[in-house]
Amino acid sequence: MNTIDQPPPYAGAGGLLGLSQRVPPSNLQAEQALLGALLANNKAYERVSEFLAPEHFADPIHGRIFRAVQRRIEAGQLADVVTLRPEFEHSGLLDEVGGPAYLAQLLSAMVGIINAGEYARIVHDCWLRRQLVDVGEEVVNRAFGAEAELSAKEQLEAAEQRLFDLAKDGGTEGGFVTFERALTEAVLMAERAFSTPGGVSGLPTGLRDLDAKTGGLHGSDLMIIAGRPAMGKTALATKIAFGAAQALVREAQEKGEGLQPRGTVAVFSLEMSADQLATRLLSETARISGDRIRRGDISQRDFDRFVEVSRELSALPLVIDDTPAITISALRTRCRRLKRTRGLELVVVDYLQLMRPAAGTRPESRVLEISMITQGLKAIAKELSVPVIALSQLSRQVESREDKRPQLSDLRESGSIEQDADMVMFVYRDEYYLAQRAPKELTYDNGAKFEEAMTKWQADMESAHNKAELIIAKQRHGPTGTIKLFFESEFTRFGDLDQVHGAIEGH
Repeated sequence: MNTIDQPPPYAGAGGLLGLSQRVPPSNLQAEQALLGALLANNKAYERVSEFLAPEHFADPIHGRIFRAVQRRIEAGQLADVVTLRPEFEHSGLLDEVGGPAYLAQLLSAMVGIINAGEYARIVHDCWLRRQLVDVGEEVVNRAFGAEAELSAKEQLEAAEQRLFDLAKDGGTEGGFVTFERALTEAVLMAERAFSTPGGVSGLPTGLRDLDAKTGGLHGSDLMIIAGRPAMGKTALATKIAFGAAQALVREAQEKGEGLQPRGTVAVFSLEMSADQLATRLLSETARISGDRIRRGDISQRDFDRFVEVSRELSALPLVIDDTPAITISALRTRCRRLKRTRGLELVVVDYLQLMRPAAGTRPESRVLEISMITQGLKAIAKELSVPVIALSQLSRQVESREDKRPQLSDLRESGSIEQDADMVMFVYRDEYYLAQRAPKELTYDNGAKFEEAMTKWQADMESAHNKAELIIAKQRHGPTGTIKLFFESEFTRFGDLDQVHGAIEGH
């Protein structure tokens, strides 16, 4: 029975032994004092409404009383002993604690309306402790084999996910930021852009026109690079990761000799192994075909160049994790560790559809699974204040259109990709599709028409040769549009396109 005489704060404290006999953390006196304050003066609700919910009360009856108070106040009605009595008399909700008269007892438990916020924080803190107890019990039960299908590693990831969700959803932090502080941040960002060549306030990508369009890569942003197979998604993401790592080294060198870069670039390669990705980077930088490197078909001069470039690249603050089918919780844990130990400035995930949701979760559909992954990536970007670039496949409906340039509706398996992303970019190479549409002499009635079609096709191929388009279909903080890029298929290398002179900047 609930009476005003209750156990002291955090009832159930004791040693580690006899865990099953311990009472979950609660403070019923604080719950009663809080409800009494709310019933005495509904304005006290303003101090607790942002973070307190009915389920946070240890006593379910107190939770129901709070829900009734909450419902009436949010409907603009008075919630006190008189107005709530008929509701509880009719429902019989308070019968086991003495009936509606219990409301009057709560009023007598009130110490002071001014303390309502403090009481609410005590109630919330006890709830968080109970959740931690539940997580601990779940971890113990799983470790003893309650869910035998989960390996020890997956159990660890599931526990980390539960703790992360609890920290994210159960915290009382947040709220308003003064406009003065927000303005200060905006001015600092503008100052960085003003003092940086090219007006880049974020982390440079190594692609001039992309930086001009976006201002670089910004913390807390989730960016999606999508495209059909063979369009060069991985090559573009690698180029951006490489450009960002180079920018971090340049920044450290400009600040003084011997200074280490302020952070690293983390690439999670779910499709390619770390050595395959390293070979691709070496191929791009040394301008030696990756296919020739794999076959050993290179000269001594090429090999010397290869070794020289590898030494240069080894100094870059770039790390690769090639764990296949990594879960969102494992990725978050590794990013946190990297941020804490070496600093973290950019995360690249290749690619989205190969990831798995947190261990221990069982989404009902693939769409819900992708939604959980994109929400998790956005949460990582915000929590660690780093830009996250995730690659994504596109649906096959692109191939059925005459104009095969991708659209937002082509994003595969979930509209949540478009919804959660701050920026969506599509990689498109017209040369790839033109090569598949070479005229065939057998389909023409006479040689003249075939020659005419072949001449036009060759002109189109020449116009599209070594060119790619990066279509910015969504940008939450800036304009959309198309950026022309240079693409060398031999080295799977993207670069800036100098449209005036037809050359690659930086060669």
